[in-house]
Amino acid sequence: MALPPDYAERVYAGVLGKLVGVYLGRPFEQWTHERIEQELGEIRGYVTGHPAIEPAKRANPLVVTDDDVSGTFTFLRALADYGPGVTPAQIGQTWLNYVVEGRSTHWWGGVGVSVEHTVYLHLKDGMRAPETGSAAVNGRVLSEQIGAQIFVDGWAMACPGDPEKAADLARRAASVSHDGEAIHAARVVAAMEAQAFVEADVGRLLDAGAAQIPSDSVIARVIGDVRDWHAADGDWRATRRRIEQRYGYDRYRGICHVVPNHALIVLALLYGAGDFSESLMIVNTSGWDSDCNSGNVGCLLGIRGGLAAIGGEWREPVADRMYLSSADGGRAVTDAATEAVAVVNAGRALAGEPAWAPKGGARLHFTFPGSVQGFEGPVEHADGALAIGPGAALTPTFIPREALGMSGYELQASPSLYPGQTVRAGVEGGPFRLVVRAYDGAGELVTLRGPEGAAEWRVPDTGGQPVAQVGIEASGHVRLDRLGWDGAPDVTLTRPADGGALWRRAWVHGVDHWDDHWPEPFRLIHDRGRGLLIQGAREWRDYEVSAAVVPETVAVAGIAARVQGLRRYYALLLWPGAVRLVRELDGPAVLAEAPLERRDYGEPHALALRVTGARLVATVDGETVLEAEDGALAGGAVALACEQGCLTCDAVRVRP
Repeated sequence: MALPPDYAERVYAGVLGKLVGVYLGRPFEQWTHERIEQELGEIRGYVTGHPAIEPAKRANPLVVTDDDVSGTFTFLRALADYGPGVTPAQIGQTWLNYVVEGRSTHWWGGVGVSVEHTVYLHLKDGMRAPETGSAAVNGRVLSEQIGAQIFVDGWAMACPGDPEKAADLARRAASVSHDGEAIHAARVVAAMEAQAFVEADVGRLLDAGAAQIPSDSVIARVIGDVRDWHAADGDWRATRRRIEQRYGYDRYRGICHVVPNHALIVLALLYGAGDFSESLMIVNTSGWDSDCNSGNVGCLLGIRGGLAAIGGEWREPVADRMYLSSADGGRAVTDAATEAVAVVNAGRALAGEPAWAPKGGARLHFTFPGSVQGFEGPVEHADGALAIGPGAALTPTFIPREALGMSGYELQASPSLYPGQTVRAGVEGGPFRLVVRAYDGAGELVTLRGPEGAAEWRVPDTGGQPVAQVGIEASGHVRLDRLGWDGAPDVTLTRPADGGALWRRAWVHGVDHWDDHWPEPFRLIHDRGRGLLIQGAREWRDYEVSAAVVPETVAVAGIAARVQGLRRYYALLLWPGAVRLVRELDGPAVLAEAPLERRDYGEPHALALRVTGARLVATVDGETVLEAEDGALAGGAVALACEQGCLTCDAVRVRP
């Protein structure tokens, strides 16, 4: 599979198109066409804050947590975790690893109503994909809802110019949760998006998509009918009326069936004739599942037309920002350029090419034209860099203030930057200072500044409060070429002296109960199986995590390192009568074990786990008890682990 010369930039445009489409359609999702026309008119710009929108959504910022975005870019990680031969069963394991039950990624609307909720419980109960998504298990109506079509964009962008491969990967991913016409629709959209890297003609794109599915399927008939009606009608509203009569929600039942919504995607592509704004107007004004349909159309046309297709009126309010709510909390607050690089590297791996690391792997590199990677303030993209100043320009490293109270999908997130890590910048001009802003107990932002003119700076202690932003203060004009941070943190994670609630928001909440009325900062209770309370980032590699863990009425208690989700980590665990060093990687492996003479109720044990390269060293109450060599997991966050019961703890310490 040869990669197009402009592959990376076209992927970035596809990611941006997805975001624009989702943010545009989200406020009026599932409205009827008639209501949209009456209350909003034609959708030709963002309507966040419009008085016709329901109050809870009206109060939301433009950039919100949404399952369409979180699922699309989270499930694609199966390629990095398992390789190009990834199977439906492994993609199902990806769900179990990254999805926090009831809290992240999905709409948790209940069994038999939410497909993803239903399928997650099948997976949790031990059923393997693709059985989990089959109509034989879930029934035809549930298995043909829209979710498979929503999440295909990443698989498609990893297969530029190869619609067959994109459709095949889409099938594997879709079969975890869906069946029948839902899989056909996902294959069509994935094939069209992959072909859009090398083909601009909308008719030929539809041909490429239709070629991937049976000619006697309902989705094939939808495509043929809408094409015929487009040729005869010459008016998108007239064709939309035909769609509602033959393929409407009254005929295709459930909360959100794929067939009517797929028809609206075809409608918008044909009548929009490749124009990004016009196509989004049509698909959004048409109603039904507006954010999902708009996200697919936006992605496809972003790929097709590149960045030139997406005007500044769409890009500037977004500023590249996006949220991926999952158990990988350090990647939750991210941006379009960062996620585009991840998709590009998935595509490069499929093509047998080495990974791409812009500007030596800098986290913020501004390589893509117009990219600002979340920065706000006196900034302007200028030839692969940011022109800044005078004033403060910062980008979020944790949940921004305006997003703390947003309604809808929950944002599970950890900061991506911590005290003890070194911020490094490529800066021309001055004077300037590197800065971070951390929350305080009242939820206000407190600024910490580095030395004037220093392009490297070790982030100081924040008293246990999360770092919310990083950037530059410039008294003149500077050029920021790159910005990143590295090294292990040096931080104590506990209830800060000035209190507040945001230190708790910095933990990915993978346990059943963690209430804030107990005297201990951490009183964790998990009812069935093993739960993790996670904080940190995938980039952490060599460090020591320690905590004085008090096993109360609990089966297993301990700490974990190099945590890459709920089912990928190393852990030091106290069992009745034994202490074990384990690797969890889609299943447990005991790396080392020793007797534990006493594990008394309510008595603390000082646990420490040091990870250095492939070397793991564990201590209990100051004595080295276990050592092992294992190179399966190179980096990750830290966690407290609790299995079937209650543990307490005052603090978790992480240090180089």
